[in-house]
Amino acid sequence: MEDRLIELETKISYQDHLIGELNDVVVQQQRQIDQLEKQVMRLNEHFKQASGSGLARADEDVPPPHY
Repeated sequence: MEDRLIELETKISYQDHLIGELNDVVVQQQRQIDQLEKQVMRLNEHFKQASGSGLARADEDVPPPHY
């Protein structure tokens, strides 16, 4: 019975350690997601400002100025 108890305690210890490592990975990934979301928002703002600059949109089929 004591061997079984020691085995269970050992498994729980490993699982606690693994859960801690997985939690660290999740926290790191969430930070990265937050940074990427901020970057996408900045790019969207940049493109919105650039679209109002008088340049032709990519979907407009306009001949080049030398024609």
